[in-house]
Amino acid sequence: MEEKCILCPHKCGVDRKTNIGRCKAGDKMQIGGVSLHKFEEPCISGKHGSGTVFFSKCNLNCVFCQNYEISNLGNGREIEVKELAEIFLKQQENGAENINLVSPTIYADKIAKAIKLAKKNGLRLPIIYNTNGYENVETLKKLEGKIDVYLPDLKYYDDKIALRYSKINNYFEIATKAIQEMYRQVGAPIFDENGMITKGVIIRHLVLPNNLSDTKNVLNWIKENIDEKVYVSVMTQYFPTYKSNEYEEINRKITKEEYQEIEDYIYEIDIQNGYMQDYAEEDEKQYVPKWEY
Repeated sequence: MEEKCILCPHKCGVDRKTNIGRCKAGDKMQIGGVSLHKFEEPCISGKHGSGTVFFSKCNLNCVFCQNYEISNLGNGREIEVKELAEIFLKQQENGAENINLVSPTIYADKIAKAIKLAKKNGLRLPIIYNTNGYENVETLKKLEGKIDVYLPDLKYYDDKIALRYSKINNYFEIATKAIQEMYRQVGAPIFDENGMITKGVIIRHLVLPNNLSDTKNVLNWIKENIDEKVYVSVMTQYFPTYKSNEYEEINRKITKEEYQEIEDYIYEIDIQNGYMQDYAEEDEKQYVPKWEY
């Protein structure tokens, strides 16, 4: 698929051996870090941490991305399929609860090969596909049976907001179709005896300051279009970073009042399953990993 790349919805059609598309990735995978990450949802991080691989570069250009050093600036080191498979196995050896693929979209074909190789050599952990939601349904179909847990963002309802902050025209239509395909594949979350997720979909949404109506529309869509057993993770960790200081309306954390309004709305529309981060006064930079490039 990389020879005429259609891995993501941009479908740039470039030969990544000789050129780059919207994501700025060539034919080599790049990663920005590997860690036992303890700041995911409780059913993902658990006691020992999620065996996370952060992939470099991205098919979106979010002005507030907390991982901008690797996603937008493109920092990272090149890695081959065999080494990635070895990383998965090393994470398992180190006690990881799962394998967490962060921003995997633009390397989906190579990641699938690494998963196959790692499983052949003894990988038993659930595989989590942690994505911004801007996914090509045909690519997702090729991943069926390889991914145990889908962890997609549903960032925006209003495409005008998506265009302003992520430089994308048709985010909502693309992301919602992708989420429905993910749900078709793995369904509602299933947990083991320790409360760790082993299969299913958790939909994430980051609350942006001054954009509460968009958050409410996102939550309404989930409520009206996905099985009530689905889990929703409402994240309130937003803090201004990268280029967000160029956008006055999002150049701050959310307020306690904004937090409370969204919390009340979740109860009002009766979303039954999921998580909402506690409101925190302190700086949220604790959620940003230490990069290893």
